[in-house]
Amino acid sequence: MNDFSTAEWHDAPPLSKEAFEAAIRAVGEERYHDKHPFHKMLHGGKLSKGQVQAWALNRYCYQEAVPRKDAAFMSRVHDRELRREWIHRIHDHDGLGEEGGGIERWLVLTDGLGLSRDYVTSRKGALPATKFAVEAYVRFVVEQPLVIAVASSLTELFAPAIHRERIAGMLENYNFVDDSVMAYFKRRLAQAPRDSDFALSYILQHAYTRAEQEACVGAVRFKCDVLWAQLDALYQAYVTGLIPPGAFTPGEK
Repeated sequence: MNDFSTAEWHDAPPLSKEAFEAAIRAVGEERYHDKHPFHKMLHGGKLSKGQVQAWALNRYCYQEAVPRKDAAFMSRVHDRELRREWIHRIHDHDGLGEEGGGIERWLVLTDGLGLSRDYVTSRKGALPATKFAVEAYVRFVVEQPLVIAVASSLTELFAPAIHRERIAGMLENYNFVDDSVMAYFKRRLAQAPRDSDFALSYILQHAYTRAEQEACVGAVRFKCDVLWAQLDALYQAYVTGLIPPGAFTPGEK
C-alpha cells in the first residue's frame, strides 16, 4: 500500500504527539540523503571540480523550485496568519529589497565554480531526472491536503547537520571553494530550524486522525525520495558516466 493511502488507518486511534514526531524523525534517520554515496563523495573531497559543478548546476533546479512550491501552497491557504508566516520562505529564497535571498547566494556558488549564470538559470544542462523530481515536489504541494503539503517540508528537520557537514567538508577538501561561495549553507543554519519548528508544530496540531498522521509521515518519505532521486541521477551521470544527451558535460561550459 502506498504512503498516502488512508484506508488501512481509518479506524486506528491517533498517535500521541510524541509518537507522531518520533515517526517523522525516524524517516530522516532511515532515508535522508546524507546517507547517499554521492553525498559522501561530495563532502569527502572525492569529486572533481566538474562533478561539483554538475551537482551545483542540478541543485539549482531544486532551489529555484522551492519558492514556486511555496507560492503554490499559499495560493490555497485561506488562513491569513498561516500565509503571513509562510511568505517569509519565499523572501528567504527570492530575496526582498536589498536582500538577494537564497537563490542569489546559490548563484554566487555557481559563479565561484566557473559556471555561466545564464546557463545555470536556463536549466538547459540539468539532468532530466532532476527536473522531473523537483517538478514532482511542486505538484505534490499543489495536489495534497494542506497539512500533508506542510509535512513534506519537514526534511528541514534534518538539514542543519548536513549543512554543517557540507561547509566543513567542502572548505577542507576543495581548493576552488571558499567562505564566500558557502554563504547559502551558512544562512540556512538559522533559517531551516525556524521553518521546521513552525511546520512541525503545525502538523502536530492539525493532523487530527491516524490516517492524516500516517499521510504526513508518508509525505516526509516522499520528500526524502525527491532528494535521493536527484543524487541517484547525479551518480549515474557523473560517476558512472551515463550523461544524457544535452546535459551538462564537465569541461564544455
